[in-house]
Amino acid sequence: MISIMQKIQYFFSAFIFNLLCIKYLSIRKLVNLLMLRMSYYFSFRIYSFNKKLHPYFISIEPANYCQLQCPECPVGLRFFSQEKHELINENIATQVIDQIKDNLIHIIFYFQGEPLLNKDLCAYIRYAHDANIFTSTSTNAQALNYLTAKNIVESGLDKIIISIDGTTQEVYEQYRIGGKLSKAIEGIKFIQEWKLKLKSRTPFIEIQFIVFKTNEHQLSEIYKIAKDLKVNNITLKTAQLYNFENGNSMLTSLKKYARYKKQKNGQYAIKSKLPNHCWRMWSGGVINTKGELLPCCFDKNSSNNFGNISSSSFMTIWHNDKSKIFRNKLLADRKQFDMCKNCTSV
Repeated sequence: MISIMQKIQYFFSAFIFNLLCIKYLSIRKLVNLLMLRMSYYFSFRIYSFNKKLHPYFISIEPANYCQLQCPECPVGLRFFSQEKHELINENIATQVIDQIKDNLIHIIFYFQGEPLLNKDLCAYIRYAHDANIFTSTSTNAQALNYLTAKNIVESGLDKIIISIDGTTQEVYEQYRIGGKLSKAIEGIKFIQEWKLKLKSRTPFIEIQFIVFKTNEHQLSEIYKIAKDLKVNNITLKTAQLYNFENGNSMLTSLKKYARYKKQKNGQYAIKSKLPNHCWRMWSGGVINTKGELLPCCFDKNSSNNFGNISSSSFMTIWHNDKSKIFRNKLLADRKQFDMCKNCTSV
């Protein structure tokens, strides 16, 4: 499936990339991260250890809509079709960065919508990059044209994840409905071309392949494509499915890449035991296009928002009563939250 040489290549590529990322660290950031870990450890083992600590990462949603109609994505399914298409407000994006940049290590410019649909995305990336923060994004690459690729490389983006869930158009479009495999591949080539022209080591390019029943036979081919495109890494991801309890036609037969397993009663359940703790609740949050601060990326419909950045500071919201109550409820019984039922984080 993947050669030893390819594994070695990806390993050293990731190793060199991690070395380059050390520049974003500082004593203050490392101390904050250590204290976060200690707070998290004590919170579910001994007692609630609440400190006015900063998250080490946040996700910012550039756009809340997408061109595609992926059948296991709430945006693709148009669950939020009653809402207008929104872009993150410039003041919200920059204010959050200004408020917590001294302790922030990583910003993910992605939540649910397609980030490249926001024409100001590269400006936000540059702003975060200049504030000495590691930046990444994830895209279907349908809007990744020649000029956009140039702007992305020039912005200083550190990592870009490009979704390719099929090695032929016929298979690709079974999930990426409305998308073109050729555009995703072309987008990667554009990024590689501009990295070479601008003599840039970044962005680190990663192909993400979600394993479904429909594409599980193409694992060898996706590794070949990754090799031909000379990307830095490839990740095989388990599929998050909405209706999985009674089985799902999209569920892969490859147990290694299945998020769910069949129980004795014939129904399916997530493999994770869903322990009553979650590192994501301490380490970072999500800011949607409305400016609402959410506990994590699994809060797809923003049902647990802690407050709005436009009316209060990030840290005030991050440590307000809503956030404390939510975290304590999770420590008591994580299974009470629907959004956790599809999560693999611990």
